[in-house]
Amino acid sequence: MASAAPVLEPVPLGRIVSCDGGMIEVSGLNAPIGTLCRARVAAGEHAPAAEVVGFRGGRSLMMLLGDTVRLQPGTLVRAEGHPGMVMVGEEFLGRAVDGTGSPIDGGPPVRAGQPWPLGGKRESALERASVEETFDCGVRTINALMTLGVGQRVGVMAGSGVGKSVLLDMMVSGADCDVAVIGLIGERAREVSDFVGRHMQGAKKMKTAIVAVPADHAANLRLRGAQFACALAEYFRAQGLKVMLVLDSLTRVAHAAREIALSLGEPGAARGYPPSALATITKLVERAGNAASTGGSITGLYTVLADGDDQADPVVDTARAILDGHIVLSREIAQRGLYPAIDVPGSLSRVMEHVAAPAHRRQARALRALIAALESNRDFLLMGAYRAGTDPQLDRAMALQDRIQGFLMQETHELASLPASVDALAALMGDG
Repeated sequence: MASAAPVLEPVPLGRIVSCDGGMIEVSGLNAPIGTLCRARVAAGEHAPAAEVVGFRGGRSLMMLLGDTVRLQPGTLVRAEGHPGMVMVGEEFLGRAVDGTGSPIDGGPPVRAGQPWPLGGKRESALERASVEETFDCGVRTINALMTLGVGQRVGVMAGSGVGKSVLLDMMVSGADCDVAVIGLIGERAREVSDFVGRHMQGAKKMKTAIVAVPADHAANLRLRGAQFACALAEYFRAQGLKVMLVLDSLTRVAHAAREIALSLGEPGAARGYPPSALATITKLVERAGNAASTGGSITGLYTVLADGDDQADPVVDTARAILDGHIVLSREIAQRGLYPAIDVPGSLSRVMEHVAAPAHRRQARALRALIAALESNRDFLLMGAYRAGTDPQLDRAMALQDRIQGFLMQETHELASLPASVDALAALMGDG
C-alpha cells in the first residue's frame, strides 16, 4: 500500500502581541474558534498550548491551557489539529486522561482514531427517545423512593462537605451499565487520585473511562474536560451501548465558563454569572438521553454545589429546571450521622411515574409521606409536645421510625440492587 503524500503547504504562524493573565492576543494567525494552538519555544522546553476563544480587531484571542511561564512578546504560535474536533474510541476505556485526551495514569498515549465534535452533534428533539426502563444505581433510598430511568438526567445537589462525591462514588460502583464515563472537573487532585485508585481496577476497569481536570488548571481546560467527557459518552451511545455519564461537578464547569466569559468582556448578570455561563450547563445536560436511531442511551448524573447551602443559587436553579430529577443532600441530616444524607421530601425523580410499577409507586408515596411527617414535626416530638392519637399518620411514622432510619442508611461499600430495594420497601410498608 502506497504511503500518503507529504503535506507541502506552508504552515501559518502568528505572533503573541499581548498577554493578560491566561488570555493572549495573537496577530497574523486567523484560526477558527475552537482551534488548538501551540507556542514555539526552545528545544527541550514544554510548548504551551492555547485555544482560540474569540477574535477582536484582526487578532485572535486565545486562552492558555496551562501557565504563562516562558511566554514572551513575539513568540511564534501555530495551529494544530482540527478545529472543534476530538479523537474518541474504545481506546479510552480503562484509561484516565485530561481535557485534551493526554494520559494522566502513567500509561502510553491513547491512539484513538474516531473524530467527534467536541461540542456534540445537535439532533432533532424527536431523536430523543422516551425514558421507559428503570436504571439500577445501587443506592437503596434512590432505587426505592426516587427510581431513576435509563436515559434520565439527574442532579445531586448539596453544599460543600455534605457527601455528594461519596454518594456519586456509591452510584458509580453499583450502577448497571455497559460503559461509565466519569468527568472529574474542578475537584481536588487528591479526590481524582483516590477515585482512579478505587474504580480503575478489576472487571470494571475496562468499562470505565475517566476525564479529570483538577481545580488548579486553566478555565478553558476545565470546560474542555467536561465537553470531552460528553463527547466520549456520545460516541459509545452511537454504538448502541448503555452509558452512564458522571460530571462532578456541574458548578465547577459553570465557574470555568464564567471565567472565560468575563475575560472576553461579557457582563455578569445573575450573581456574577454571564448568560453564556448558565447556557453552558443547558448545552452539556442536553447531550445526555436516549437515542432513538441506535438504541443507545446516556444516563447523566451531575453533582451541583449549592454555594452557601443556597438552593436558589443560579447554577442550582438552572440545573433543577433542565434536569429530569434532583437528589438533595441535607447538612442537617448529615450532622445527625445519617448517610447518605438524602432529603427525601425535597428530592424527586420526574420519570418514576413512567418506569416504576403501580404497587411500588404507592408504597414509595406512603413512605415519603411518613418521612415528611417526621421531619416537619421533629421539633414538637423532641420537646414532647405531641400527644399520641392526634395524628394517625404521625403515630404510624413514630412506630416505624427506627425501621425507616435503618432503611434510609447505607454503608458506602454496601450495594442495594433495584429488586432488593423494592422488596425492602414492600416489607417496611407492609406493616400496619
